[in-house]
Amino acid sequence: MRLSFVKMHGLGNDFAILDGRDAELPRLSPAQIAALADRHRGIGFDQLIVLSPSRTADMAMRIHNADGSEVEACGNATRAVAVLHGTAASIETEGGLLQARPDAAGAEVAMGRARFDWQDIPLAYAMDTREMPLGWDMLERPSAVSVGNPHLVFFVNDVEAVPLDTLGPEIEHDPLFPERINVNVAQILSRNAIKLRVWERGAGLTLACGTGACATATAAYRQGLVDGEVTVRLPGGTLTIRHDAEGGIHMAGPAQESYRGTFELDHFS
Repeated sequence: MRLSFVKMHGLGNDFAILDGRDAELPRLSPAQIAALADRHRGIGFDQLIVLSPSRTADMAMRIHNADGSEVEACGNATRAVAVLHGTAASIETEGGLLQARPDAAGAEVAMGRARFDWQDIPLAYAMDTREMPLGWDMLERPSAVSVGNPHLVFFVNDVEAVPLDTLGPEIEHDPLFPERINVNVAQILSRNAIKLRVWERGAGLTLACGTGACATATAAYRQGLVDGEVTVRLPGGTLTIRHDAEGGIHMAGPAQESYRGTFELDHFS
């Protein structure tokens, strides 16, 4: 079976999008997704996005990491889908209903409200998630935040000094996190600017992570470190994160199409 895809990216965080809104798609196995994600023998991507019809929204979006695992939310992918769709849309995800609107610079997404209860992250046992009494080598006292998917945020003096390529996978797979965890190291630059690096569960180091930017800005705002609107500087570029009066999180930033293509599914079985 030959399938069509659209390759897109948000700040270098890249996706292959399969659009099944008009024609039902076969369900790909984790092994097939991992093979397609291979940057030498496949398409190459951080996440595979599958669109389908929804009974409660304009469309449904399923998100698969490069290792084949499925995750609940992806902010950069949501902006990419908004740009691909071309008009404002509601998008059903495993992490909740999102509202997305394309604009001249890319798209803005209403991400909903963050959750902080230990069961919402989830953690293996009860703990105050604001400043957790935990540490891994040089990383200590993180905040845990769910923005549809789970994030751990460490505030550090210099994000470049953190060996995130080694600490990231260690923390991701710690037994404290039964569904694994995304790991963020953040440097507060001012009341309205944060520098951020992210280790994404199932994907590794990425140039940008939209939900990581939302979680980090929210954790910093919760601790009084920043104001309600901040720019988050990632290796791939900058996102703007804004908190409204009701606690809702709004993320704005670029997304664009790279190219379109097809592949023979049987070659990746």
